[in-house]
This record gives sequence, structure tokens and C-alpha cells, in this order.
Amino acid sequence: MHFSLWPSYDRSWDETLARARFAEANGYHSFWYADHLMPHTADGTPDPGDALECWTVLSAIGALVPRVRLVSMVSPVTIHHPVLLAKRATTVSHIAGGRAVLGLGAGWQENEHTAYGFELAAPKPRVDRFAEAIEIIHRLLREDAVSFAGRYYQLADAPFAPKPIGTLPLLVGTGSPRMLRLTARFADEWNTWGDPTTVGERTTAFRAACESVGRDPDSIRRSAQALVFLVKTDAEREALAPFAASGRALVGSADELVQLLGGYIDLGVHEFAIPDFTLGATTEARADALAALHDQVFSQLM
Repeated sequence: MHFSLWPSYDRSWDETLARARFAEANGYHSFWYADHLMPHTADGTPDPGDALECWTVLSAIGALVPRVRLVSMVSPVTIHHPVLLAKRATTVSHIAGGRAVLGLGAGWQENEHTAYGFELAAPKPRVDRFAEAIEIIHRLLREDAVSFAGRYYQLADAPFAPKPIGTLPLLVGTGSPRMLRLTARFADEWNTWGDPTTVGERTTAFRAACESVGRDPDSIRRSAQALVFLVKTDAEREALAPFAASGRALVGSADELVQLLGGYIDLGVHEFAIPDFTLGATTEARADALAALHDQVFSQLM
């Protein structure tokens, strides 16, 4: 199983670049970056915190860091037109020599949509829009010209050149039945949050969706992520309980974390990403926490 790094979008550019260079130097597979315009708030109010723009960051990392894959997690089609998304990802593919991965989503973060005036429709029309967008992108990457007459998008004999270098994988992170079927039809990679038990349950639904559209589930690459907490004492474990969301976190000693991560390998997960969201409140604390996790846990499985 490959390991990848996922820094938060509110880190400074210097820290973001340092994290990508750490990934490169230590054999990590990918560099993930979330596509949001502001930090999330539970009540949907605007947040004035920092948020760097995803595709600009990925293009810069692609030029400066020579090996890791560059993954958007995930670009919402409520905010980005599918043609522009395909162009951005293809441009990064050329800058980085074929290392871009276009993660796509239907959109969900209320505060950025409300504050900036992007429509966030009810779930069904939101997925309707996503279905049109992913089909358009899938076709643009493969066809010389695309015509499309949908409710949300219209293309008239639209050319798309240059094509990406090699392949430009489409990744979808989702768990709802209809979105899983769209993933099975059009995506190259599927992503989900969760500990091994949660990922195992969602994988069963994913395989059923693939079978429903006649797609071999093993032809789709699978990735997962969870919050990771390295603890040394029972007191540390207990103190983390409010922050370690059930089903979305791994908590344990180095040996316990190695065993937990082995559960993803048993499930056939190809890639596990480590979010730095909970690794510390400062640049130095996050760097130290990541180094400890790498030395004691991830390097044992790479």
C-alpha cells in the first residue's frame, strides 16, 4: 500500500512546499490538497481564515517537486465549470510530466457557497449537475471534440487540446448509492474516509455499485484516509477521545497503528493519505509529529 501526505489548505506556502518535499524525500506516493475557498464551519457562517487555491498550489508543487502525484481532494463542480477543471488538471499534467489526478465532487461546504454566491442546490439536482460534469470531463479527456446538451452544461463541437500526458485519472470520493454508480461508470479511482471497519463496509457498497453498471471493481484504484493519533499512554488516549471521531480515526501506539493500517492492506486499499489536520498547532509541532509517525509507523509498511 502506498502512503501519501495531505496538508491542510490553511498552511503557509512555505510549510506546504516543505511538506511536499518531505513526501518526495521519504518515498511517499502522492501529495493531496483540498479544493476549498475558506475553512469549514459547522453552522455555515463565513470563516475569515486562510485558504490557498488548490490548482495553483498543485501546479507550483508540480514544477518544484519532481516525483509525487498531485491530487485535488476534491474539486466541487458547483464552483468549477467542468471544461475549466479539465483544462486546469491537464495543464498541471503537462507541468508535472503526467502526475496530476483530478478529484471531483458534487460540492458540500455551505459557507463558501453562501459567502461567494455559488448555488448549493438540494442533493438530487446537485448530483444531477455532477453527473453531467463528470461525463463531460471524461469525454473531453478522450475525444477530439465534444457536443453535449444538458440541463446545466452545453458544449457545441468543443475541442480539447492538448490532451494530458499519459492518463489523467478521475477520482471521486463518495458513499451515496447514485454517486457510487457514477464513480463506477466514469472514475478511475474511488476514495473514502474511515477506519478499516468503516472502509470495509463502504467497499461492499462500492463493489455492488460497480456490478450494477457492469464495471469490474478491481479496475478502479481505491484510496482512504483517517485522522492518525500516535499515543504513548492511556492518559493520552483518553484525552484524544473528543477529537478522534468514531469510524474516522486511528488511535494507538506505534505497533497498534501498524496493525490498524494493515487492515487497509487486507481490504485491498491501494493508497492511504495522512491528513496533518490534527498533528499540531504550529509548523514545528506538525513537522515533529509527522517525522515521528513516519519513523515509527509508516516506514514499517512502505
